[in-house]
Amino acid sequence: MARILSKTSEKDRNLYTIRAVPLSEVKSIRRHTPPLGWQFVIVVLTSGLAFPPLYFYNGGVRDFLATLKEHVFLVRSADDANVFLVNDIQDPLQRSLTSLELPGALPVANIRSSLHIEGPAPSIQNTADTSNQNYQDKIYGGLKHGGVQNERLRDPAREILIHGLEKFSMVTKFARETTAHIFGENRLLSSIDSPEENYLHTDNGEHGSGEAIKPEKEMDNSVESQPAVSLDALQPDQPTLIWGKPRQPPLGSDEWATFLDSEGRVVDSKALKERIFHGGMEHSIRQEVWKFLLGYYKFDSTYAERQYLVLIKKEEYQILKSQWQSISQTQAKKFSKFRERKSRIEKDVVRTDRSLPYYAGDDNPNLDRLRDILLTYSFYNFDLGYCQGMSDLLSPILFVMEDESEAFWCFVALMERLGPNFDRDQNGMHSQLLALSKLVEILDSPLHNYFKQADCLNYFFCFRWILIQFKREFEYDKVMRLWEVLWTHYLSEHFHLYMCVALLKRHRKKIIEEQMDFDTLLKFINELSCHIDLEATLRDTEALCVCAGDAGSACIPPGTPPSLSIDSDAY
Repeated sequence: MARILSKTSEKDRNLYTIRAVPLSEVKSIRRHTPPLGWQFVIVVLTSGLAFPPLYFYNGGVRDFLATLKEHVFLVRSADDANVFLVNDIQDPLQRSLTSLELPGALPVANIRSSLHIEGPAPSIQNTADTSNQNYQDKIYGGLKHGGVQNERLRDPAREILIHGLEKFSMVTKFARETTAHIFGENRLLSSIDSPEENYLHTDNGEHGSGEAIKPEKEMDNSVESQPAVSLDALQPDQPTLIWGKPRQPPLGSDEWATFLDSEGRVVDSKALKERIFHGGMEHSIRQEVWKFLLGYYKFDSTYAERQYLVLIKKEEYQILKSQWQSISQTQAKKFSKFRERKSRIEKDVVRTDRSLPYYAGDDNPNLDRLRDILLTYSFYNFDLGYCQGMSDLLSPILFVMEDESEAFWCFVALMERLGPNFDRDQNGMHSQLLALSKLVEILDSPLHNYFKQADCLNYFFCFRWILIQFKREFEYDKVMRLWEVLWTHYLSEHFHLYMCVALLKRHRKKIIEEQMDFDTLLKFINELSCHIDLEATLRDTEALCVCAGDAGSACIPPGTPPSLSIDSDAY
């Protein structure tokens, strides 16, 4: 050590030395347990200064925090379960780590974590929006405020940790290089570190926020014995671990009007898509706004231009529709392709969303419109024709548009993106399933390893999710909310793949514990239909997408559906 220090400049020694600091000046302590390497903590002062990492080569972070708790009031941050606020007595739920701007780290505001408290969890008080109370109750399970503190564990060895901080403060050249690696080259692991560490401390499955930590059963702190992610993550029988941004109220008509100028142009399309991504929209404006999201309307078009477009497209649609309407029975007898497509469409239409009043009953004109649009599309895109599942994609669009011509052109726009899902060679589906496999590998390696062991790496059990964009996994109104979020392409044009990861991650424990093979897994996935919390899943998906960053994008080959820009001139 002396030889190392002798080769180190005075500036470097000062940089990597933490002198005695009063606890009253400490703002927070952040704990890191990387998949590879030693545990370390980062001490942040009230002035905003963040000291370099303090490495624990033989474990001891847990003992260090437990001992520190005997001297100060220590609470977990409401924004990150691996950050402990020191003497933060006044409303700890409102404190955040936005001032902790570590180089190379993702903004904490973009990775909002739910809390895993060691011990009984408190309730969430002073909720701003009382209309959200039921949702909060579902998330936090009606947990009550308070909790009895365990007896403080006293051990002379722990006292040494407090008085021996300076012995931990001298780090070697190797530690400096490791720090640069963590906050520079290995940005993905450092960003995913926080949410995954939440799963390392969920043995009792309890949830809460802002409660002082309490020592519990000792854990083996050796890096070798700690998995990067435990099997307790996102258990389906307990409140979900939500660490994405809170969802916003849906976009309403008054707010929608603020995005338009006097002539009807969308002033800021990026802000509009971000707003819809985080809250969706009220049903009353879907008929207009969906046309923008799907690319039927251009964002810079005026009211007059859109009215003219509707007239032109209506005439064009009637011309396309007349192509199959003019086929006589004699012609049809010699047109096997037409007969086959017409037969498949008619069989599927009578089975599509019949429980919905809009499509219920015999002799329903909306069923006729559904059939006519699909037949017309089979002539518009004769190479692709019609495939089972297209009626599922068209149904909500016709329900919203209520106009046959406009529903057709919006469906055309959607199929420009999702058409490869229905290609005969299934290359579009295979590319997405391959990308999903790679995403699971980087975002949930234990689950990926299990699928590899179970010979399920083809991910065909997620086929329906991807093919029709979760159409049969949610109630009708939630499907529309989900689709408008997906259509924004705000964080990723492949957000649906991250959503698959989030759903699999939530049920990882059950999948692995029950040793599901492919058939059992397929049955389990299908039985999740209409039993998924959409809002919670969207928040989890957003967080995963942000954490994956460029590494996630690299998992998805160029051209993987849906890849068409909504600004392209598809018409």
